[in-house]
Amino acid sequence: MRSCFIFFCLISLSLNAQNPKLVVGIVVDQMCYDYLERFDGNFGTGGFQRFLQKGLNCRNATYNYVPTYTGPGHASIYTGTTPSNHGIVANDWYDRKQKKSVNCVLDTAVKTIGSLSRFGMASPRFLETTTVSDQLKLTYPQAKVISLSIKDRSAILPGGHLSDGSYWFDFQTGTFITSSYYQESLPSWLQDFNTDHSANTYLSDWDLLYPAERYSRTLDNSPYERSLSGKKTPVFPYTKEEIGTGNYSQFVVTPFANTQLTDLAQCAIVSEHLGKRNATDLLCISYSSTDIAGHEFGPYSLEIEDMYLRLNLELERLFQTLDREVGKKNYVVFLTADHAVVPVPQQLVDAKLPGGYLNVDSIVAALNQEWTVKYGEPLISKCKNLNLYFKRDRVDALGLSLNGLQEEAAKWMRSHPLVRTAVSADQLQEGGAFGTWENMLARGYTKERSGDVLFMLKPGLISGSEDSDEAHRGTTHGTAYNYDTHVPLLWYGARIQRGNVYRPIAITDIAASLVYFLELQRPASMTGEPIYELWHK
Repeated sequence: MRSCFIFFCLISLSLNAQNPKLVVGIVVDQMCYDYLERFDGNFGTGGFQRFLQKGLNCRNATYNYVPTYTGPGHASIYTGTTPSNHGIVANDWYDRKQKKSVNCVLDTAVKTIGSLSRFGMASPRFLETTTVSDQLKLTYPQAKVISLSIKDRSAILPGGHLSDGSYWFDFQTGTFITSSYYQESLPSWLQDFNTDHSANTYLSDWDLLYPAERYSRTLDNSPYERSLSGKKTPVFPYTKEEIGTGNYSQFVVTPFANTQLTDLAQCAIVSEHLGKRNATDLLCISYSSTDIAGHEFGPYSLEIEDMYLRLNLELERLFQTLDREVGKKNYVVFLTADHAVVPVPQQLVDAKLPGGYLNVDSIVAALNQEWTVKYGEPLISKCKNLNLYFKRDRVDALGLSLNGLQEEAAKWMRSHPLVRTAVSADQLQEGGAFGTWENMLARGYTKERSGDVLFMLKPGLISGSEDSDEAHRGTTHGTAYNYDTHVPLLWYGARIQRGNVYRPIAITDIAASLVYFLELQRPASMTGEPIYELWHK
């Protein structure tokens, strides 16, 4: 105990003398840890290499819950806890009362600010605990919190409930918007930015940044990739005409959306005077196109490699702005990911590795059919995010035991040869001695939003058609396995220790470390622990 007390006293004394003027959090959507190694030869010196050569590389950072999706990932990074506490159990979940899926940031009580579209009807109302950004605003009201992304949830959840400005991409106009939850009009600097920097001004031909021989992958027309609409094969170049002016759902698949977001971040730094006040400011940036493209092309595609080589240049530009506007000794930056991704399952199958496709709907239909024979009607209302939601009103009407049915269904699911494990909601609520996978399910569970049974497929498997060629292109994420949970965690800034950390670090430890940079009390539900190597070897 005495050694811990001395350690935290040293942290306190150290940070009082070097409190940064700006903390920048960068989340790269769907970034696998090994991209840092595979693409390293083309990174140069200015972007990722500034982290790798002059910062701290936490090489064993992982997510400690499922599902590994964008919404839960961003919430966990900035709350320092897991979905069981912050409530964002998925990007969307099945709402039993409304009997429909609900998006994790949807808010029909607010309106779009910045356009006439519906894409601004969003807020952090479903986030059930405070973020480190909330704690910063509570403690130092003069501090600024700005959060930016292409995706709404990736801007809203990091900024928390008290953000000074959370802005995201409008798929109708190609500009950036917010909601009336935050403010009644866009700041003048963002209005000016939208006028001069709509998506159409960034659209260009997407060709390889470097000669093809410099890439780790040489196969362009891979059978595991989807092609953009209007293009016959997924090969370079992707011309401006093929992407389509005004086709913003395809624009965000390209690296040009990352460029637009970087320009927005640079504008925000200057216009909001970040790093210029007597309290530490927080800027949250989430690059989304890496995920949107990753779903289409997969982690071993030429497109993804080129996307990251171009992102490296965006990071270099961002660092240059921070150096110039804030000063090298006055800021701290961390970079991580909200999840990684499974290789395209068909690629695994063809390489004779474990993987493939399982039609989960057919399994649920079989159980419903069995229950129809046994109980007179089907009792599973919905399967979403590998959660089974029961028709609880019918269970009650039939006089059946909900807990008994949950365990019956969990046992039934566990009997399937391609299911790794299944746990009933009753078991998760009661707790107990779980294994590794069951503990990860428990950390991702809430009684209000999760299903009656949660299950996991075996490694390399995703839910999908087993006999459709088109369904066997592209990939997804969401599991407890390392291909989804092992992500980069890089730190750079004044007096941060340089080097590598190999011990296990949970994603929830990021916010638990930020509280010391920001001189804050730990937010309400934080369960993470500080990464002491940031300050001491």
